[in-house]
Amino acid sequence: MDTETTFECLALIPQLLRALDDEGYTTPSPIQRDAIPDALAGRDILATAQTGTGKTAAFTLPMLQHLHETPARGKNLRALILTPTRELALQIQENLEAYGRHLPLKSTVIVGGVAAGPQIAKLRRKPQILVATPGRLLDLMGQGEVRLDAVEIAVLDEADRMLDMGFIRDVRRIVSSLPAKRQTFLASATLPKEITQLANEMLHDPTRVAVAPTSAVADNIEQQVLFVEKTNKRALLAEVLKEQDIDRAIVFTRTKHRANRVARDLVKSGISADAIHSNKSQGARQRALGDFDAGRVRVLVATDIVARGIDVDDITHVINFEIPNEPESYVHRIGRTARAGAEGVAMSFCEEDELPYVRAIERLTGIELESADDHRFHSDRIATLRASKSGATTRSSGSSNRRPNSDRASGNGRSDGNRSRRRGRGNKQAATAKNSPSGNRPNGARHGSSRSDESGKPQRGASRHNGNPTSTTTESPSTPASKNSISSKTVNRAAKFGRGRRPAA
Repeated sequence: MDTETTFECLALIPQLLRALDDEGYTTPSPIQRDAIPDALAGRDILATAQTGTGKTAAFTLPMLQHLHETPARGKNLRALILTPTRELALQIQENLEAYGRHLPLKSTVIVGGVAAGPQIAKLRRKPQILVATPGRLLDLMGQGEVRLDAVEIAVLDEADRMLDMGFIRDVRRIVSSLPAKRQTFLASATLPKEITQLANEMLHDPTRVAVAPTSAVADNIEQQVLFVEKTNKRALLAEVLKEQDIDRAIVFTRTKHRANRVARDLVKSGISADAIHSNKSQGARQRALGDFDAGRVRVLVATDIVARGIDVDDITHVINFEIPNEPESYVHRIGRTARAGAEGVAMSFCEEDELPYVRAIERLTGIELESADDHRFHSDRIATLRASKSGATTRSSGSSNRRPNSDRASGNGRSDGNRSRRRGRGNKQAATAKNSPSGNRPNGARHGSSRSDESGKPQRGASRHNGNPTSTTTESPSTPASKNSISSKTVNRAAKFGRGRRPAA
């Protein structure tokens, strides 16, 4: 299909086209272009796609059109969207409200972490569409407040995250309550064995759409690695965040406990910060996001599990206080900056135990992360280990009078002289324009362990059985952002920020 396809070419009804126009969208993203026609025809869809590719519109637009055009049988629930986290559920609900504003359809969301009473009251108003996280849905099914026996369309979003969070058993219980005759859309950033098996169980002869390779890193993100002893990470973070050109930053940790501790330390250092993770109540998380979006909080400390719910523009910096042990998560994390053609900075604090993670990131992205060593906590020891194990070349400092490693690592002073800046560029990726509706805006993350509820050729109605997917693989176009792109603040590239560069062939 032509890359110049517009939404008018996808046989969407006028009410949806009007809503898309209201939102400023004119051109479908690759996943929308490839999935929507088959979804409208009643085909099951298996989408391998990251957050930020527009997958939310790819399943919500056909869903809204089907529900509007097909007469309802009573006042039963007709569509279910299952998500792993509360933030994602709320975001999908916002999209449903935006795209369905000109249709007489009702949707509601039920998630854990908040009182069930108001959610039950909304369910009793008989919405046609339900967005839910697994734990709360099972709770309300057990109370008799939700019945799934009339569901015509089921969506399982971010299935691999469901697996990471331990929800697959819950998902199977929910799926077993769905009618055998239904249309199903399953989206997953990756397809581990368990998800492939689940897809075979849930989908009938699906169209498979694959977009946006996880290794793609936007060219307008400056990437650097800072080698630092573990005991000096918090001091380094406070020093970095006191730089005047860091307007708004997300700091990533691997654990909820660490996120809390880092946020507390930053506040003690006089830096406005808050933490967001799965143990926070829904109200606390929404307040933190609201304060961050409004600029009342300059730094948000987050875990990967909730990162996909962060939909904030003008994030100038992403800081990996702890480097993710899965390289795909690195790509998702740093995609929170440099949106819509703006520029951003990604900094990774690397202790010795994290050196293998750096090498894995470099293998995935094809980019050699350059060392930023002009800070007083630089560890020559770790930098040397990195160079010796990877064969990486190191440029000499602008000063031949570098202090010993013991002084630098302990924070006793900065070496004299000017340090050389090492620059390079990451692999190019299309800037995301607002004229393509992207569910979360770029980009998404994997990994988590919290069990808490964060949370045709066959015609519609074909019975469920295993089937081999029809494959449609799409790569995101490399076109620049249009003049209608979302505007973002440009990062002031001050001295400390170097770009990653490709390793020599």
